[in-house]
Amino acid sequence: MSSPDIDRQVALEAEDLPQQADLEAWVAGVLSRHPDETRQELTIRFVDAEESRTLNRDYRDRDRPTNVLSFPFECPPTVAVPLLGDLVICHPVVVDEARQQHKSLTDHYAHMVVHGTLHLLGYDHIEDDEAEVMEALERDILAGLDIADPYVTPSPPPRDIDTEDERADA
Repeated sequence: MSSPDIDRQVALEAEDLPQQADLEAWVAGVLSRHPDETRQELTIRFVDAEESRTLNRDYRDRDRPTNVLSFPFECPPTVAVPLLGDLVICHPVVVDEARQQHKSLTDHYAHMVVHGTLHLLGYDHIEDDEAEVMEALERDILAGLDIADPYVTPSPPPRDIDTEDERADA
């Protein structure tokens, strides 16, 4: 299988975004599970909260930013185009989620790309049985990339505790 063709777009100032090679590896992990899939091109756009909120409101009737939006390319059946679709990932939301879930930012980004790419391929998680199939596939793909189960929240890192300030009777 050839490597996916990803148009990486950055629409905000940020230092800690995934690089092209990361995106290609994560998408390839998904596509390797779909060997008959001929569509290998997609756009991954990193945006701020305002752009995410606008798109989420306009396309999903939810007036708030969200971690990842997936826009599958709907091609007429008579036209052969290798375009899978577009992912729009909101950097501030992903950063906040990674921090709240005590996950590395890179691992959480990998999950968002895998999750979004599966949506582009037609997977969904509206119904419980669909969610089970999609989440199992996400876990399997991410494990193949040496990334822990994204649905298990690790314990928070230990804090340095000043026992005088943390006592119940202080």
